[in-house]
Amino acid sequence: MSRQKLSLPTLYAENVLLEKDQVRILDRRVFPFSKEFVVCSDCEQVALAIEQMVTQSNGPFYAAGAGMVLAAREAEKATDPACRQALMEAAGARLVQTRPTNNNVATAVRQILAFAEEHAAGSGFAEACEKFVLEQWEARRGQYRAVGRYANSLIADGERILTHCWSEGALLETLIAAREDGKQIELLCTETRPYLQGARLTAHSVAEMGIDATVITDGMVAHAMASGRVGMLMTAADRVTMSGHVINKVGTLHAAIAARHFKLPYFATVMRPDAKAPDPSTVPIEERDGEESLHCLGIRTASPLAKGWYPAFDVTPPELVSGIITEHGIFPAAALSQTFPVQDR
Repeated sequence: MSRQKLSLPTLYAENVLLEKDQVRILDRRVFPFSKEFVVCSDCEQVALAIEQMVTQSNGPFYAAGAGMVLAAREAEKATDPACRQALMEAAGARLVQTRPTNNNVATAVRQILAFAEEHAAGSGFAEACEKFVLEQWEARRGQYRAVGRYANSLIADGERILTHCWSEGALLETLIAAREDGKQIELLCTETRPYLQGARLTAHSVAEMGIDATVITDGMVAHAMASGRVGMLMTAADRVTMSGHVINKVGTLHAAIAARHFKLPYFATVMRPDAKAPDPSTVPIEERDGEESLHCLGIRTASPLAKGWYPAFDVTPPELVSGIITEHGIFPAAALSQTFPVQDR
């Protein structure tokens, strides 16, 4: 099956739309029940959209790039290069504050700030920044295709893969590669409380590609493995430290523990490990408002007498991880710092 014959899922094809006077971000809080866009006219509105979970997973990478383009359009009104760069750095700092655990926003901001500094004195500053961001987006998709090819090499025909939350580009490119090889596979998607990204985003996108998608609640993971419904666990990683710890959506740790118990492999996908994070103590773990755990799709599901707690991520130690799948290959989690190429960190 050729890539051309596979239609890209809505969440991949219409993620963030950069337009002449605004940015439109597909609202993943209501998708797929409703296809709505949050319209942002400046960088601050983009930052709020990221904070409010309008977009998650790799979506903030694209949203942050678009937000920086809006900032560049505003900064272009200043003729002094130093003033332009100061405005860009302020916008970048605001965006980086939105989701501190995942590196996607910081990566997008860092790259465009370096570009902006080199071009701050030139004419057509905003147009140049926009062109750079669009190239950045295309390069990111190419990186995910590389991750997908390596991940596909681990998948057998007929495989049943359990995934958690919404892995976006890495998962979709893996599935594209598998389908190109003619493999028949099935995805089991955890519901993923409290935003149900697995039930809504993963399951819908996988089904849009014509691949069987089965939703299970987060509490069914161990039973699904014990029942023989799972062949492997594969998730994304919001960040991987050089010590091989996988930081991902909360719930990943207990899935990895169950996989180890039932002797199933667990692989995590990430573009590359974070060379600036030697171990988990150097990574801020986002704690969101506990009220979010008391609600589901805008409806309170917990007793009005209860209080909530919502650590958005957990940390899986390397001894529970069979391998880290990156754009440069597959590496053992427990020896990541010794095996991952220094030049590619």
